[in-house]
Amino acid sequence: MSDEPVLRVERELGLFLRRARAASAGVARSVHPDLDGSAYLLLSAVARTPGTRTSDLAELLGVGRGTMSRQVTRLERLGLLVRRPDPHDSRSQPLELTAEGERRMAHARAARQEYLHRSLEGWQDDELLRLADLLGRLNDDLVRGAGRPADPH
Repeated sequence: MSDEPVLRVERELGLFLRRARAASAGVARSVHPDLDGSAYLLLSAVARTPGTRTSDLAELLGVGRGTMSRQVTRLERLGLLVRRPDPHDSRSQPLELTAEGERRMAHARAARQEYLHRSLEGWQDDELLRLADLLGRLNDDLVRGAGRPADPH
């Protein structure tokens, strides 16, 4: 493998990540004006896997438990997230979106999907499927390279 293709991938990924962060920040503000992009990622993870624990989210998102706990507390105060007692483990508090959190996330998800549909309207289905396959492969390889478990979602 030569350096030139890797450098091009690095350049394109850097640009993509900057644009994705900006878009994520915009989507986060559409959920709640006090949210940042990282809080939106946390809410998205809880929406995908209701009942997940704070420690699981910290590992998944690659942050410390204290940081994650503060973020969860903030989202609770905003009325978007709630900790539920676990009947099988008194130390565990599974997380769920509140009804308001679900409503706001559904609105943000619809806006995000509309944005992607508009952005990708010139692409053919086979191109989109190939892109999705390549991105999935890249994600798997990046996780393996970092030595962390993959996000199944």
